[in-house]
Amino acid sequence: MEWGLVLASQGIESTIDVSDTGEDWGLIVELKDYPTALRNLRQYRIENRGWAWVEPLPWPHLSFHWGSVLWALVLGLTYWFSTINPNVVEAGVMNKAAVLHGEWWRLFTAMLLHADLGHLATNLSLGIALLGLVMGRFGAGLGLLAAYLAGAGGNLAFLLVHPASAHGLGSSGMIMGALGLLAVQSLAPRRAARPLKYWLGGLAAGIMLFILFGLSPESDAVVHLGGFLSGLALGAALNFAPGEDLHGFKINATAITCLAVLVGLTARLALH
Repeated sequence: MEWGLVLASQGIESTIDVSDTGEDWGLIVELKDYPTALRNLRQYRIENRGWAWVEPLPWPHLSFHWGSVLWALVLGLTYWFSTINPNVVEAGVMNKAAVLHGEWWRLFTAMLLHADLGHLATNLSLGIALLGLVMGRFGAGLGLLAAYLAGAGGNLAFLLVHPASAHGLGSSGMIMGALGLLAVQSLAPRRAARPLKYWLGGLAAGIMLFILFGLSPESDAVVHLGGFLSGLALGAALNFAPGEDLHGFKINATAITCLAVLVGLTARLALH
């Protein structure tokens, strides 16, 4: 079918002729255009020799996991709770001075808090999609835990770079961590055929999306970059685990249990 597009690009009109069985097809052109059409099609075939339009890829098919909506519900309930009890924000916000004095749990609790409804909606609009893809690729529990840890990596970057008086909150570091996880999801084991070009393509796409969503003037680029790089590192490590193990019940049940304990423990320490 692409031959018709080749001729159209050269200003040659053609009609696709399909046999009654639907198995054979050809192009009908005016007699005066036949030599030029033949020459263009021959050149097209020479230039595209060895090019496969459909090629199997060396990584599993991506799927979306709707469990990301449950995480969005957790964030929504946390925001609602913070509106009726403002002390929640003060207790869990990322506060560099407090963290340096031993309140390490703020690296995690800050990801559950948002400044206002607009802030929450912005993070959820992108977060549901990216987290759903991460959970579909790496397993529901394991993917969500990896994104959460990547978000903590973003807050660790906040701790290392920002001044002592700095404060921050929001799940955008976790969302950028999810983007980092997806950017290297095409990194196949060495035994796979020609993985390098797919990995570089996925990485380049992830970087472009990071620039688009992670470097907006009103956002904390340090947290976003820290989360993205943490996601890249965790995703690269997870890609070398067998796919069936990533989606196994035991490992995902263990991961979601660890996540629940981590969230519960840090929230309890913050509110104590």
